[in-house]
Amino acid sequence: MLDDPVFSVVETTVGRLRGLRSGGIHVFKGVHYGADTGGRHRFMPPQPVAAWSGVRDATAYGPYAPQMPADRRRAYADLIAYDLQPGGMGEDCLVLNVWTPGPVRDARRPVLVHLHGGGFYAGSGNSPQFDGEMLARFGDAVVITINHRIGAFGFLHLGAVGGDRYASAGNAGMLDIVAALQWVHDNVEAFGGDPARVLVFGQSGGGLKTSTLMAMPSARGLFQRAGVMSGSGLRALPDAAAAAVAEQFMASLEVDPSSLDRLHELPMAQLLAAQLQLERADRLQGEMPRAFGPVLDGRVLPRHPFDPDAPEASHDVPLVIGTTLDERAYRMINFDLDDAGLLAFAERHVGDAAAELVSLYRQDDPHATAYLLQARLDTDATFRRAAHLQAERKSARGGAPVWTYLWTIPSPAYGGRFGAPHGVDIGPSLHDIRHGLNGPSDENLRLADQLASAWVSFAATGNPNSPATPDWPAFDTQRRATLVFAGDSRGTGVHDDPRGVFRRFWSAR
Repeated sequence: MLDDPVFSVVETTVGRLRGLRSGGIHVFKGVHYGADTGGRHRFMPPQPVAAWSGVRDATAYGPYAPQMPADRRRAYADLIAYDLQPGGMGEDCLVLNVWTPGPVRDARRPVLVHLHGGGFYAGSGNSPQFDGEMLARFGDAVVITINHRIGAFGFLHLGAVGGDRYASAGNAGMLDIVAALQWVHDNVEAFGGDPARVLVFGQSGGGLKTSTLMAMPSARGLFQRAGVMSGSGLRALPDAAAAAVAEQFMASLEVDPSSLDRLHELPMAQLLAAQLQLERADRLQGEMPRAFGPVLDGRVLPRHPFDPDAPEASHDVPLVIGTTLDERAYRMINFDLDDAGLLAFAERHVGDAAAELVSLYRQDDPHATAYLLQARLDTDATFRRAAHLQAERKSARGGAPVWTYLWTIPSPAYGGRFGAPHGVDIGPSLHDIRHGLNGPSDENLRLADQLASAWVSFAATGNPNSPATPDWPAFDTQRRATLVFAGDSRGTGVHDDPRGVFRRFWSAR
């Protein structure tokens, strides 16, 4: 069937799949790695797929997990398109998508498993921005995206009231990802991939999930490299806090702890409505909803991902960590902010030290708008602070190296007013510059060549250095070598402790 100009057929461990060819890439969509999670399987660990006879179509996206709309500010939401997800929403959502240059068993290509963003409450691997075709072609690699349970369906911590039956409910969504990685381990060779060269990486929520996987004993051995883009996750939800959220959730549905079976019978939409009530405060502030996420349950997740140190479970897994200069530009889109507003914003963060801090940011970039300085201040205090800690702790653990990068090239969107916002490096990482935060240009193509080459090289060898990038040393706490992606005459290059003055300021607080 490899000579068929339209279709490709691959034999998996549970049955044959038929995919489509697209520009020389073989594409398999909506591939089930787990059974339907509705009804009696709701809140339970993922169950295996039943084997089938004949050939099953894998030519269209499968369902994505139940979720509320991302509810971002419109100016930013139009650019990232998290809510444009084909496939339809439903609980039969344990599906993945595969792009491969050729399903030949002895090809042994590197495998890049991309985890979608959207925190633990939104998104899917079906989103157009995660199309793996370009990266598969550019890198001669197998690219995979995953759908898994999120929100209350994936992270409702019922263990405190439901006993052993619900002991894993607070981390069901993470167990879904482990099940998908097990599918990759068992089947990717048939798609031309090497199960011993699997990179798991993702941006924002995808980085948080990757961080969490690194502390999960059940994930050990299922991936050999890890990448965190703008999503360094240090701590999980404490058991007591997650149990309190579960109690509020059940109370809003009028479900008594003695009758948890009712949670399996209620309509999906009713559960989503209850979830929204718990997320409302975060959404109104333009923040990522935090009511649901991985839980420190002592079983599935026995420790915090990167606190107080890096996890022993992944000591031998090399890691790449990246951030963008203006991550938090998405949060408050007040392009007309003036210096007085910037000072007031800084005062809410650091009180009497606000004037000194604003002066540091203004000296660093005298031509930046107050809006962008606000975003950088907020970014350094949150995203970048966590990234520094994660890199330091991974480096101190030893066993496998860590590399860091900083993306500084502004998005052309809205005349560059967003700076280099959260998500601007997603497209280049997948060698895809078609979307709103990037756009086709010679400069963006050069940058996509550099970043995508680094990820492919990392998947293939465990080292992100490639002919497309300058020599990129591993991170250590003395030099803090960082690959800075820059445009114009500066170009991409390695800098020691870039933005060190701000790192030192925030680490002291």
